[in-house]
This record gives sequence, structure tokens and C-alpha cells, in this order.
Amino acid sequence: MATSILICDDSALARKQMARALPASMEATVTFAVNGLEALQCLGEQPFDLMFLDLTMPEMDGYQTLENIQQRGIDVPVVVVSGDIQPQAQARVQALGAKAFLQKPVDKGLLKAQLQGLISPESPGLDTVIQRVSTPALKRRDIYLEVANVAIGRAADALARHFNVFVNLPLPNVNVFEVSELQMTLRHLASNSTMSGICQGFSGEGIAGEALVLLSDSSMKDLTAMMDYPVEHEGDSELELLMDVSNLLVGSFLKGLGQQAEVKFFQSHPVLLGQHRPIEEMISLAEGSWRRTMTFEVSYGIEGTQIKCDMLLMFVDESLPLLDNKLSYLMDED
Repeated sequence: MATSILICDDSALARKQMARALPASMEATVTFAVNGLEALQCLGEQPFDLMFLDLTMPEMDGYQTLENIQQRGIDVPVVVVSGDIQPQAQARVQALGAKAFLQKPVDKGLLKAQLQGLISPESPGLDTVIQRVSTPALKRRDIYLEVANVAIGRAADALARHFNVFVNLPLPNVNVFEVSELQMTLRHLASNSTMSGICQGFSGEGIAGEALVLLSDSSMKDLTAMMDYPVEHEGDSELELLMDVSNLLVGSFLKGLGQQAEVKFFQSHPVLLGQHRPIEEMISLAEGSWRRTMTFEVSYGIEGTQIKCDMLLMFVDESLPLLDNKLSYLMDED
């Protein structure tokens, strides 16, 4: 008898990767859901032997989905598959009843080991049968969104471990901007407050760009207080904290991206754009180096605080064909 599996993830690429990661010798029917609300609807319509669940999703995220499964008394083993690999994230999903946690991209060996403990023995010689495919053909943006999601998780994990906090993992935005559009995005992020900003260049195998890390004055003050820096060295402490946050977020994101693209990125030393300045001043300081660019936009928050840190990674237009080529394997069909 075939094993019925529900895969819940908002990413078309992640859903496809998860289905393809199932052992070829396993007879399975696979159903897809794009968020927690749709997954709960599927669970209400039919029983499933196993569910794979992402955490960071719109409408209803993975934590809320697990809570609803518990509250409704739905009997289904859940394996969380996420780019959010913070220790607290793993502990929280286990407390909510998840049977296991796998980080993205999924390791097939670890997946097979988990399956052996969660479902009946595999039926040799039978291929996976896809029961319902709700994902359209993958587009370039699908690829970049999922790649960014994994890289964001690496950066959040580094920030969480370094400062002993829980980072609320955001949904990424990926867009191709003209300079004027990028300036509008920065003004929107600033929300009319004064900011402190760091700019940091990066490159690897011809792929190059700049990262911009922004913290509002209120966030900077709260983060400095939370770190309990000595007040007599407040100015130096703020600058040190800015540099630490930039190096952590940018370096971890690039490492996560590089692992997926098989590129080793090198970072230049972070450069201070300004402290406690209006965003307009920082735009004018940096705009000379900006052109049409593909931008990853992320806003990190720290749980239990009003701290918000915005990061933009801007790839120069000439780098995009090289990056597309590096990630082309993700478009491969079965």
C-alpha cells in the first residue's frame, strides 16, 4: 500500500526538491500545500501517513500549523524542513510535536534515516508516484527566493548564536531594481527615522555586489543596551556592534548562498556610511556606485524587542548571467 505524504512549503522549488528527495524505491502518493491553511484543509479531507512542513510561510507559518494540528487532534507525524536552523527554532517545533527537523537543502541520507523510523518499511522497486502537482514550471524568481530563504536562515542562526537571541526569520524579497527604485526601497525601510548604516562589498568567481546593513537609532540603542556595552565607550561600542552585525549577517548569507551556488565569496572590510543620519544622506553617499541591480531584501527582527535590522544585498547586473549559470542545476527536471 502506498504511503500518503503531504508536503507544505510556499516555495515551488522547495516542494519540488522535497518530492525528488524521497527514495526512488518508495511507493508514495504526494500531495502539495503552499501554506499552513491549505495544509490543514488537506489534513481535514483525508488522512496522511507523513507530513513535511516548512516554517517560514505567508498566511499561516509552520509554528501556527503545528499548533493547529495539536489543537485539532490530527494524527500525523510531522517532519519540519526549514532554512531556519536556529537552536530555539528546532526546540520550539519539537515542543509543538514535530517528530524530526531537517535543514534545507535536504540531505537524502538523513531523510532516508528519518523515514525508516516514521513509516513502514520501503517497498523495493517502486518509484514515487506524484498524486497531485500544484506547482507550475519553475521560474527564475522561484529559484532565487528559495536560495535566499536558505541563506537568510544561515544568517539568522549566526545572529541568534552570537547574541543569544531568537531571530524572527522573514520572508525574503527578490527584485531587479533600477537605481531610482532602489532609493525608494531604502526610503521605505527607513520610515523617516535616522539610521546607522554599513556598506560592504563582496565578490567571487566574477559575481560581485554590495551589501547594505541598516539599523534605526531606536534599534541601535536597544541592541546596545541588550548587549550591556560599557557606557563610557558608547561611541566605539556602537561602531563595533555595527561592524559585528554587518559581518555576521553578510558573511553568513554569502556562505549560505555560496554553498548552494558552489562559489566562495570574499568580503571587503565593512565601511561606515554614517551614524544617526537621515537615510537621504546615506543614499547620497553611496548612490554613485549603484546601477541596475538584483537585490535581496531582508528585515530581521529580534523576538521580544522592537529591534529591526534591514539588509540588502545588491548584485551588479553583469553578475546575473554567471549566478544564473551557477544555479541552473536547480532547474533540472527529473
